[in-house]
Formats: sequence, structure tokens, C-alpha cells
Amino acid sequence: MNTEEEHVDYIEARPAARQQPKFVPLLMAGVLGSALTLGADYLIDHNTKPDTHNTVPQIVDNATVQNKENATLPDMLEKVSPAIVGVVNLQKTNGIFPDASRTETESGTGSGVIYQADDQAAYIVTNNHVVEGASDIKVQLASGKKVDAELLGTDALTDIAVLKIKGNFNIKPIAFADSNKIRTGDAVYAIGNPLGLDLSNSVTRGIISAKERTMTVSTSAGKSTVKAIQTDTAINPGNSGGALINTAGQLIGINSMKIAAAEVEGIGFAIPSNDARTVISEIIKNGKVIRPYMGVALISSNSIPEQYRNEMTANKEGVVVLQTDEYASKTLQKGDIITAVDGKKVTSDSELKSYLYQNKKAGDSLKFTIYRDNKEMEVSLILRDDENVR
Repeated sequence: MNTEEEHVDYIEARPAARQQPKFVPLLMAGVLGSALTLGADYLIDHNTKPDTHNTVPQIVDNATVQNKENATLPDMLEKVSPAIVGVVNLQKTNGIFPDASRTETESGTGSGVIYQADDQAAYIVTNNHVVEGASDIKVQLASGKKVDAELLGTDALTDIAVLKIKGNFNIKPIAFADSNKIRTGDAVYAIGNPLGLDLSNSVTRGIISAKERTMTVSTSAGKSTVKAIQTDTAINPGNSGGALINTAGQLIGINSMKIAAAEVEGIGFAIPSNDARTVISEIIKNGKVIRPYMGVALISSNSIPEQYRNEMTANKEGVVVLQTDEYASKTLQKGDIITAVDGKKVTSDSELKSYLYQNKKAGDSLKFTIYRDNKEMEVSLILRDDENVR
């Protein structure tokens, strides 16, 4: 039986290090009291125009597709399933005798999603932990055929990796939905290879349990803040890197982890498709993710339950500052509500980060319009290089 590394199935829970606003412990209860790692998460650059085969697909409108397609569930799954592949991590091991040549053995298996393809190659997004440490990687297509894969780049902090397989496989890539538009209670399906390739293209069904959770996880690059979709859909070892799709057969998340404990049932997590697209584009461009660093942990105000919003310093739509490091605390404070960046309105942390990484780099100044103590004000922060901060 092939399984992934055990640590990815567990989410580490630690108490927050500092006193939070009254509403924060209530929010953190929903994510197991996880401490927030300080720093901005992702990089996006919509200004670059790479070759067609390297582009990340555009978001497809869910309602439009559903109105056009009217397919039954089996029809939809039959169309989508070929884009879900198995990913085999091969690692070299020492032979019995000291002088013997090292041989490659299968270290683990996971899943992947074909997001782009042409007549020369197909491009696959999967989890970093699925391919980490591999000396070689093979991809098993839905047809059962195995092909060699090239690793284009990884990002351990977001648990995303991008692969390339050469050839014309005549597989339609999966369409990306706008993960910002999902709602708690939406029906979803997970497709992947639980417990190994013998159970390839297994489908499980559930709902969105929460559209956004923020938690701290351990990665090979250190502690990382992860924003994830919570679902009760069955996600088992081997599902990592596979697709979480909506009823239209569009990708809303990359299955990444679950809480694995005897007393826990049905708590899985997926990387939102919008965030995956962001990381994919940067990996394609640079082979890695380069991050300017703010030193703050953020949450969209619309993710805070309405009954707790009146405990905020101002009931405004925007992005709430949950925590700051020592440097950022000179500019921003816990409980601040960011409503605009450089004069541009922001209503979610994804919008803020999209603007930040499209337009800014380390050393640049970022101007925030914030509400603090029910008063509007403007403050500025000099961005840092996250590699020098960590």
C-alpha cells in the first residue's frame, strides 16, 4: 500500500502567542486554535505574458457553465476524470553492498491535476509534499499509461508543485472556478488516488464546510500559514494533489491535507483554486515563488461571523489585521481594518495580495487606508524580502 508522508495528514494546533481582540479566539476556535505565522502568503503577476503553453487558465463562470451543460453527475465526472492523474515519487536507495549502484524505489504516490495542455505537452499541478525528495517522478494517466514527468518548480510554504509531461495526450484540462465565490454548503467532489494507484480516480462527495480557514502547518521550509477550504468530503492519503470540484466539474481547490486523529471525522482541506493559480504562475515564471513580506496575518472581514463583527473597531468591509510582527506593529495594529491599498478598494485578503504582488517588490512602500478606533486614517509600510526575514 502506497501512502503519503504521515505529517501532511495532521494540522498542528498551537495557542496564539499574543492577546487577540475579543472576536479572534472565536475565529481561532474554528481552526483548532492555530497560531498564525506572520507574513504575506502568495505572489501574483498578471502583467507578464508568457508563451501560450505556460499560461494559467482563466477562471470560468460557474453559472454560465451549468446553464450550458445540464449534464448528469456521471456525465460530468466522466468528462473531468481524465484530467486527474496519479503522481509517483521515486527515490534512490542504497543497495545491500557498499559498492552496489543505488536503485530507485517508489517512495509514495499522490494525485495531480492537468490544468494546461497542447499538442506537445501537458502541465500538472500537485502538492509539494507529494514530490518532495524525488529523484524521478512518473505520472500515471487515467488510461493507466505511465510517463516521465519534469519538475518545473515547487513552493513548500503553499504546498504547490508544477510538473510537465511531454507528448500529445488528447486530454482536456480542467477548468478553474473562482474559489472566492464558493459558499458554505455547496456540494463538492474530490477525485484522486486514495491509498495508492490501485484505487485511482476514486470520487467522494461532500460539501463546503467553511469557505476559508487559516492555520499553521509544518513544512520543509518551516512554519507556514495556510489558507484553505474546509470540506467533509473524504480525503485520504494519496488524494493529496487531486481535485476538489464543484457540480459543474470545475476546479475549486487542490486537496492537500486532513486532520487525522481517532476522534476526528470528516475534516479535510484544499488549497483554493485562486491561490493555486497565483502560485502556478510564479513557478512557471521563476521556478519558485518570490515574496515581498508584510509581517501581518490577515482575514477577510466577510469571513468573520456577523454576530462578532460588532466587536471590531469598525464594522467595515475590508481586511482585518489579526497579528503583526514587531516591525509591522509600528504601522499596523491587531484589529485594524484595511479598506484600501494605495487608494484602491480591497474587500478580501486575496484582493490585497493580488494587488501587492502584481505591483510591489521588496523595498517599495505600501499605503493602507485603515479604520482604527472607528476613525479612518492612512499609514505606510516598507515591504521586506521574505527570504531575509525568515
